[in-house]
Amino acid sequence: MKAAVITRHGISNYGSLLQAMATQQVIEDLGHTCEIIDYIRNDESYMQHEKTLLKRKPEWNDNLVKRMMYLAVRQPAGIAAGKCFEKAQKKYLKLSKRYTTGEQLVRDRPEADVYITGSDQVWGPVENGSYDSSYCLSFTEEADRRIAYAASFGHTDMTPELETYYKKWLSRYESIAVREDSAVEILRNMGIQAVQVLDPTLLLDAAYWSRYMQPVREEKYMLIYQLHNDRRLDEYAEKAAASTKLPLIRISASLHQISRKGKFVWLPETGQFLSYIKNAECLITDSFHGTAFAINFHTPFVEVLPDNNTGTRNMSILKMTGLTDRILTNVNDTALAERKIDYTEADRILADKRKESLGILRSMIEKTG
Repeated sequence: MKAAVITRHGISNYGSLLQAMATQQVIEDLGHTCEIIDYIRNDESYMQHEKTLLKRKPEWNDNLVKRMMYLAVRQPAGIAAGKCFEKAQKKYLKLSKRYTTGEQLVRDRPEADVYITGSDQVWGPVENGSYDSSYCLSFTEEADRRIAYAASFGHTDMTPELETYYKKWLSRYESIAVREDSAVEILRNMGIQAVQVLDPTLLLDAAYWSRYMQPVREEKYMLIYQLHNDRRLDEYAEKAAASTKLPLIRISASLHQISRKGKFVWLPETGQFLSYIKNAECLITDSFHGTAFAINFHTPFVEVLPDNNTGTRNMSILKMTGLTDRILTNVNDTALAERKIDYTEADRILADKRKESLGILRSMIEKTG
């Protein structure tokens, strides 16, 4: 069978790329062909991304001089990162033709036996704050088969308007599997049945991901991989590195993080990104996929839950694997970064969940469940 997957693969973000790679690989491992629908909205393209974000930053968007300063600093680096990730997307993903609007998808949707909403925050707001029903497969026809695997809302807020929106589009799905336990509850409250499954990156083990690894120069280091602007993470990382006497390294696709704590490594290759996490003495992160790869690679980590309501996805994987004790609760607790992790139970849980999640995905695609 041919599966066409729509997901947030086009963002300049390692987790977005790696989850798309994993979804494609797993579907192919099940004996089917997979095409990633190359849907990248114009306002989310790397050429326009910073302009889109600027509109949501009133502190920078209230006069011409500030707008020019913001774009002069952020846009060149954003374009460079976008080109780097675009190269990786073309290298690792089997992409359809490029679509930039929902109307294009409706007029000329890719042919497939089953359409899949993939993983990551596909059902959350896009960069301009709006909601795009293309990620709910609104471009498909009534007779088409629609399923979702490891989809995420990215947040837990639910207004009456949003609930109406989701009910309209998600009730058209044949079956739905989501990434977080909170998403199961959200859908249940709408009268829509869903099951929880593993993020696709966790369906593939450390041995698989090691194939992509590229060498890095550094040895014996503490690593920061940070997505949100949270001073607690910087403060804790600095204290933990001083306590362990380890050099502190920060990896990011965002150049503006150069001013934050740690030796800055900007835009490492995808294989280097994986190597940095695997070889770290400890990872300090607020990223879901940073956490997922740390667990997969048996890397010690400290979880700094985001202050906003997006931390539910991080909490979900920690609860599932019994690793909630890795959540930072005291910025002075540097011993947490030095404490190793016994991954025996987490490995057992993941092995069971892999088998279960793969079975769910197979049954959804092949309609055997």
